[in-house]
Amino acid sequence: MKGTVLAFIVALLSTMSTVSASCPAWTDVRTQKEIERLAHQLVIWDDAYYQQGKSLVSDAVYDDLKETLSAWRRCIKQGKEAESARMGWAGNSSHPVAHTGLKKLPDKRAVELWTAGRQNLWAQPKVDGVAITLVYQHGRLVKMLSRGDGIKGEDWTHKAAGIAAIPPQVSGPLANSVLQGELFLKRDGHIQSKAGGVNARSKVAGEMLRTGAVSDRNALGIFIWAWPDGPESLAEKGRILRDAGFLLTSEWSKPVADIDEIARLREGWFHQPLPFVTDGIVIRQEREPEAKFWQPGHGEWAIAWKYPPAEQVAVVRNVEFTVGRTGKVSVVLELEEVQLDDKRVRRVNIGSLKRWQEWDVVAGDKVKISLAGQGIPRMDEVVWRVSQRDTAIPERVAFTPVTCLYASSECAEQFIARLTWMSQKPVLDLAGVSQSTWRHLHMTTRFQHIFSWLELNKMTLSDLPGVSVKKSELLWHQFSLSRKQPFIRWVLALGMPLPRSAHDSLKNKHWQQLGGWDQSRWQALPGVGAKRARQLVDFMKHPQVVGLATFLGQQSIPGFGHQ
Repeated sequence: MKGTVLAFIVALLSTMSTVSASCPAWTDVRTQKEIERLAHQLVIWDDAYYQQGKSLVSDAVYDDLKETLSAWRRCIKQGKEAESARMGWAGNSSHPVAHTGLKKLPDKRAVELWTAGRQNLWAQPKVDGVAITLVYQHGRLVKMLSRGDGIKGEDWTHKAAGIAAIPPQVSGPLANSVLQGELFLKRDGHIQSKAGGVNARSKVAGEMLRTGAVSDRNALGIFIWAWPDGPESLAEKGRILRDAGFLLTSEWSKPVADIDEIARLREGWFHQPLPFVTDGIVIRQEREPEAKFWQPGHGEWAIAWKYPPAEQVAVVRNVEFTVGRTGKVSVVLELEEVQLDDKRVRRVNIGSLKRWQEWDVVAGDKVKISLAGQGIPRMDEVVWRVSQRDTAIPERVAFTPVTCLYASSECAEQFIARLTWMSQKPVLDLAGVSQSTWRHLHMTTRFQHIFSWLELNKMTLSDLPGVSVKKSELLWHQFSLSRKQPFIRWVLALGMPLPRSAHDSLKNKHWQQLGGWDQSRWQALPGVGAKRARQLVDFMKHPQVVGLATFLGQQSIPGFGHQ
């Protein structure tokens, strides 16, 4: 009892948190407008799904947007009238026993709380397919219904004869029974962690909605997960079902004693070959209420713990524009936090201004994200756009490779980016001098330009507020070492737009020598074309570049003094 109460509290808090986080800062009038647009789109997708057997969006996107619609309605305390629900098209045929559905718990801790105090627990794979009801009377299959809204469903009885996995006749305890299960697409050695969902649910739904008989008798399987008012023992249920031809329930139902055993099974099924697609694990207690008490949304005796998604739908909270070292503006989306694998994702970089304009994404939109190589979040597509579009680009100075060599309020981002660039190993190799270190130094000493730090002495560094003795010693050591770096490293630190292929060509050169080069001389270097040669000539003549080169000569930096 205690565990049940705790689990209820966790679920309640989770729901409250979700609703709070999902309420956008819109007026009720705008929220109503967005609700109407999204509800209309869901109807269009439902019509394609039910009438044509076509899935125009992935199940994950549909489910997220359906929940978003519910959340928005709760935000303005609106009822659920006319709410769309995939595979919730009610149909006209009543279920003899309602489908309760499964509550999905978010993590191991929540599952552990749910299991506390419960006995005789079993785990099953959460088979990804289409839920149905089978009704047997006097040993004969008389009805097969889609789940629908849990109370009523579509009558698919005419399809049953074309599915070899469904016995047309049974005997014994099953002769007069109601069974609930998952109609699924058969797979040979499906590994969920590698292959993903392969759109299996939609393929099954399409087959059932298509006019005429099932195209392949052996393509579909059935996993029975509920026998309302059947034997209390799940082991006995599995044995009887197996003998009747429903083979999978007994094979894939495992007794579990604790959360660690559940977690091991979940992890194992995620990575091992299975005969079906799955999207998680189901944990159910053996004892169930009488069938007459079953109601949609009230199946407290079973829960689901889904697998970590390969992709997630996230809300864009803000669009940020950042300036890099060369003046290039990049666009970063700030997201409402989502979990991808073992990462909590709050931001995703989508590239240049042009790329952002091509994506056409603004605050309030929903985007699908996944993890690219090395676990870097990436945006895959915009799955929903709000009606009010703010696509204005913030007013900025025209940043270029020769802007922000000197500090100013407009240049804050590019200036810090230039300093951070210097720390990299191929440039001045200032180990331990991070972006945050540069920000602190600039804030406390007010750099005039990108090389002002060369004027800091050991005593000044040790007296800086917020800098420990150990940190000041590290900075002094790294700054001192930098003075011994070769000329080409300082040229790169200055921001010269020189391709890597030409670096070796400047190893034995000095600044005054380069200042006399014309475009043809620069173009003779490896990897330097006409456009880049013009940029290099302009760079060498730029007044701020000339001034900084003079300063480096005064600091006795190799290659910048008079030769």
